[in-house]
Amino acid sequence: MIRIEFSSEEIDRLYRESDHHPHPRVRQKAKALYLKALNLPHQQICTITRVTNNTLVKYLREYQAGGFDKLQELRFRRPESDLMKYRDQLEHYFGEHPAASTNEARAKIEEQTRLKRSPSAVYRFLKNIGMRRYKVGSIPSKADPDKQEAFLKQKLEPRLEEMRAGRREIFFVDAAHFVLAPFLGFLWSWCRLFVPAPSGRKRFNRLYQKVV
Repeated sequence: MIRIEFSSEEIDRLYRESDHHPHPRVRQKAKALYLKALNLPHQQICTITRVTNNTLVKYLREYQAGGFDKLQELRFRRPESDLMKYRDQLEHYFGEHPAASTNEARAKIEEQTRLKRSPSAVYRFLKNIGMRRYKVGSIPSKADPDKQEAFLKQKLEPRLEEMRAGRREIFFVDAAHFVLAPFLGFLWSWCRLFVPAPSGRKRFNRLYQKVV
């Protein structure tokens, strides 16, 4: 039998912390100690707090050793995946060879490290190193950023200024295109990836015009 003498101040604190401490495990410990301070038998305390007798004894010995400060110590075991040893190697590999699915990533990891892991373990590893599954985007394969910048600065912006001054009308035309286009899926990556795609000149265009 473990005997602990509780002062009225300690009992009051245990009562408060059993309701208001930010961590649920500490609240559970404080409640068990508060019930102990009320001289409830161990079996009843275990029934109320839903802990085993060994766990209750552990809480009591912690409190004996260092009071409430000791009771607040949390020592959770956090095992680290063996895959973390290969983090740099795998980050470099997936940066150049993104995987389309968790199962593909699993196969590539086994190929690179000889470690065979479940899909759920691979999923957690990829998330832990900051990767997500992004939808792949496309850009016109013949796009010329320099020409686009020149058009914006030399043609579009001057015309917009003339429109604002009332010296020009601008018609915006948009189109709905019926065209055979690539089907883009998802890839595990650190950011969204874009791939060049055909411009699709052989298509049926329907134009919509808006006058500004």
